[in-house]
Amino acid sequence: MKKTFVFDACALIAFFNDEVGSDIVEKLLEKAMSGKTDLIMNKINLLEIYYGVYRDDGTKTAESVLQTIKKLPIQVIHSMSDEVFLEAGMLKAKHKISLADSIAVAEANIRKSLLVTADHHELDRLEELKAFKAYWIR
Repeated sequence: MKKTFVFDACALIAFFNDEVGSDIVEKLLEKAMSGKTDLIMNKINLLEIYYGVYRDDGTKTAESVLQTIKKLPIQVIHSMSDEVFLEAGMLKAKHKISLADSIAVAEANIRKSLLVTADHHELDRLEELKAFKAYWIR
């Protein structure tokens, strides 16, 4: 059975910026290209990347990054299931994390997958509480 990973925005940001952990993301992308694993990202987390690039570098670069992501072996989840909706709402209310992070964690939890992330600032506390399982890239 193939392992599934859910991507948080910071994982792909690290990859595109060649930051620490980009090699781990690259290996996961290679495994997905060869059919050994599945990669998933909620569209809300994709939006985090888009608006950050748009804000910092403008429309043209943001569109280019978006087109590049669409070519990667990552399945973008375009709608939110009721399970993810309820899980994300509970996580947001209970743990006071960002909405986008609550959605990423909820996607991982509902899919019984690891969340690929580097967001220690928001998520260390949740991992300590065993609220989700992380695949830390740094």
